[in-house]
Amino acid sequence: MVRLIVIAALCAVVVDVLWFLIFTRYNHRKGALVLRWVEAACSSRGRLLQSQWLSRSCLQAQLSFASHWFENARVTVRLLPRPLLVHWLLCVWKRQRETVTFEADLDGSPGFNLEISRHRWLTQKPKDISENTRNWTISRPGPVVLTTRTEWADELTPLVNTLMTSRGHNLLTVRFRRESPNLTATIPLDALSGEETTASFLSVLRDLAAGSSASRH
Repeated sequence: MVRLIVIAALCAVVVDVLWFLIFTRYNHRKGALVLRWVEAACSSRGRLLQSQWLSRSCLQAQLSFASHWFENARVTVRLLPRPLLVHWLLCVWKRQRETVTFEADLDGSPGFNLEISRHRWLTQKPKDISENTRNWTISRPGPVVLTTRTEWADELTPLVNTLMTSRGHNLLTVRFRRESPNLTATIPLDALSGEETTASFLSVLRDLAAGSSASRH
């Protein structure tokens, strides 16, 4: 009996070690692939300086861009903690997503603090609406902006319009601050599938930076 327990314990340890090694390598390869997309997407305007793993599921890289683009830029790739089985299962249960976060200082600090979070609610067509017993009127509204500001500033309109374009609809959060970093934007990793989509992401960031610059004039 004791021998079986020892064998089972050893097997569990071996499986755990193999799981850890395999998925650590998987995360490293996936993180490196994302950085290659970023490096290729900004090759004409910037370059990747250095990268480091902050943890087994978090990779950060420093970027250098041409003048009048971004300063002190960095990209953080947050992956699911696959090497740690229990943590990974908890993240899957909580439906946490892998993300890419871009942070940078702008050519000039914004004159405002602004945080934008995107929410999307989806629902199936209720059965009672599909029935013909009632004369339902169904409307399909466009994006709705909910704000905590008591007054809407005109300087914010270009930024919000950029987020409502087809290229900006995948962003999860965008934050403008007077302090460094002036711009922080997060996108789900599954929205990036290669150099082209990554370049589109960087283009949206450039448009947001341009909108922030225009609001200062």
